[in-house]
Amino acid sequence: MERMYMRVDEVMKALSVSESYAYKLIRKLNKELAKTGCVTIPGRIDRKFFYEHFYGTQNCERRD
Repeated sequence: MERMYMRVDEVMKALSVSESYAYKLIRKLNKELAKTGCVTIPGRIDRKFFYEHFYGTQNCERRD
């Protein structure tokens, strides 16, 4: 079962970025999410919110 949030390692893999940059992105997205009244968890980002902001869809399949 897929979790509703992503941790830094998943963000790193999805975007091919460093750990420090992934944390920076998570902090930025969590600030945006908090403005909508949602509760956020440091170091984690809502999966749906992440994919909507980076790919415009919740379940964007990556084809290598």
